[in-house]
Amino acid sequence: LLRPLLRLFPGSSPHWREMTKKRRNNGRNKHGRGHTSIKRCTNCSRCVPKDKAIKRFLIKNIVEQAAVRDLSEASVYESYPLPKLYIKMHYCISCAIHSKQVRNRSRETRRDRAPPPRFRPRRDEKK
Repeated sequence: LLRPLLRLFPGSSPHWREMTKKRRNNGRNKHGRGHTSIKRCTNCSRCVPKDKAIKRFLIKNIVEQAAVRDLSEASVYESYPLPKLYIKMHYCISCAIHSKQVRNRSRETRRDRAPPPRFRPRRDEKK
């Protein structure tokens, strides 16, 4: 059955036609690049290709919530913006799933390539 097809495509094996693809991009964002640099997973230090790593930008206050009130009372300035810590986190797939950054999806929802909705903190306009 496959022998006539192999004559049409010399030098090719029949396995590539039988294998299914789980994802259109093979789980990477590499399109056309042969090699990408590696990043280390923030959680487990595994080497992950830069385009495959799950990237999250973490913004948090340097001062913890318990000390904010003490600082504002002791401060000379009436309104002083507290400094923030900006960290770009890189996760391997295993750690991203374990820490619930991403989750596996069914075959139908995997075709949805729209980015997830962004959650932005609302600013109260009261002053």
